[in-house]
Amino acid sequence: MANILVVDDELGIRELLFEILNDEGHQVELAENAAQARAARQNSRPDLVLLDIWMPDTDGVTLLKEWSTAGLLNMPVVMMSGHATIDTAVEATRIGAQAFLEKPITLQKLLKAVEGALARKSTSAPAPAAVQRVNAMPTHSQSVALPHVAAETTMAMALPANHQNFDLDVPLREARDAFEKAYFEFHLAQESGSMTRVAEKTGLERTHLYRKLKQLGVDLSRSKRGGP
Repeated sequence: MANILVVDDELGIRELLFEILNDEGHQVELAENAAQARAARQNSRPDLVLLDIWMPDTDGVTLLKEWSTAGLLNMPVVMMSGHATIDTAVEATRIGAQAFLEKPITLQKLLKAVEGALARKSTSAPAPAAVQRVNAMPTHSQSVALPHVAAETTMAMALPANHQNFDLDVPLREARDAFEKAYFEFHLAQESGSMTRVAEKTGLERTHLYRKLKQLGVDLSRSKRGGP
């Protein structure tokens, strides 16, 4: 996993990117302006920088140019902005940015940009065995057919005992909430509490997923510990 520096003056963006990248196993450091970014780059030597273009003190393109001129652009940089023009994106790429992410940043685009930038950072060819191992692992986009009995058995084993059976003699809303809570607790247990993976598997945006789990009363701290 990589050491990633996130530079953005918006607290919400910093927190969201931290949660996503931390869920992916990366070490994440946050900076809210260019001054903090300079210090973090000097102290932690990040493997990748996610850099916002519009910041109050020094904008991201100016900081990128500063690092490039000083010979400090020895890590991939992915630019981020919700208001940048095509010319700005082209200029950042010309200076040395690896990619450009337009806000609001989607989960899939973020992970793809991070993966691509880190892959280009590596100067050595990947070992064949490692490549074979990655290719052999099923991804979330692949569908694996399992016998219905086996799938039901797996769910019954993974869920707490009080969620294996549902009371149908209740109003529809209560029954639906009970099922949804068990559904999300099951997937959280399967993914070791990773909100990123659960969002992918359930087809929900992370913000919607967080609201849903809070509404249902799902204990996220317990799922992070690996279950009850």
